[in-house]
Amino acid sequence: MLIGDVARHSGVSARMLRHYDALGLVRPTGRTLGGYREYSAEDVRRIFHVESLRSLGLSLKQIGRALDDPAFTPSALVSDLIQWTEDRLAREAELLERLRAIDASAPTGWQDVLRIVELMQGLNSTSAARRQQAVLARPGEVPVPAELLAGAVLAESDPNVAGALRWALARSGGDGMATLAAGVHSEDVGIRRRAVLAIAAISEAPGATAVLADALGDPDPMVRRQAALALGRRGVTAAVPTLVGMVVEGSNDVDAAEVLGTLSQDPGCADRITTALADELAAPTADSATRIRLAQALVELSGTAVGEVLRQLTHDDDRAVALVASSFVGLLEERG
Repeated sequence: MLIGDVARHSGVSARMLRHYDALGLVRPTGRTLGGYREYSAEDVRRIFHVESLRSLGLSLKQIGRALDDPAFTPSALVSDLIQWTEDRLAREAELLERLRAIDASAPTGWQDVLRIVELMQGLNSTSAARRQQAVLARPGEVPVPAELLAGAVLAESDPNVAGALRWALARSGGDGMATLAAGVHSEDVGIRRRAVLAIAAISEAPGATAVLADALGDPDPMVRRQAALALGRRGVTAAVPTLVGMVVEGSNDVDAAEVLGTLSQDPGCADRITTALADELAAPTADSATRIRLAQALVELSGTAVGEVLRQLTHDDDRAVALVASSFVGLLEERG
């Protein structure tokens, strides 16, 4: 079979077949009387083998070894090809993310494009100081896509840089909720914690309340606490049990008490909170320190029932609790 016929039947161009011949990869076994290349059935079969291995990403040199060296095993090479392909896909995914971020910023000129690229390079720095500088030093007139900032927040382990990113996200004009909501459901507890903190900083983001409400059921106590604080500040009473639990546990109890105080300004919620705290005061497992924290939380509340609970505590068998309650009763009387 002449080279033109082989090219038509195999789909490999005549030029490439000549290249294979020059490399010694596929040499026709015969020549016509006129000196033209003549391929045998075995030669054509080898061409198809070459093309099959090329489709896996092997170089022509690797293909030559694979076909000619009996000791050449595919396992190590295939593993290398898998790693190389994964690396290439990661690079291309990073490039795609970068292009989407630039497109989302709606650049008006190449200077805007360069600023976004500079920001992304800064955020990918191994230096926390440089990452923070990249966030804080960006020109205010350059819009930065909220999703870009949200993704950076979820990946940022340094608390100072994370704080700067949350600040920038709140000022970005977008919400980044799609990325943050996915972060709340991540298997990585660190990402879930950072996601909840970021959502708490976005006061007007659509869907934020629903995502935070879901986070109240998170297995990680820190995620639950941050979600409860954020929800309570939004006036969501579903956070009350978690907030009361924080006072009992002594975890962010001052913040929790303040939020409970804000929620208690709603008369319909005040009695519920007071009852919940009073029930914890009566729990047989509550030690002196816990009961003092509960009394401190009570004094933050609105409503008439608070005074009655504290006056009862002034007669408590625990002298420390009774003294604290007496002090708080006097404070309530001064307010009254």
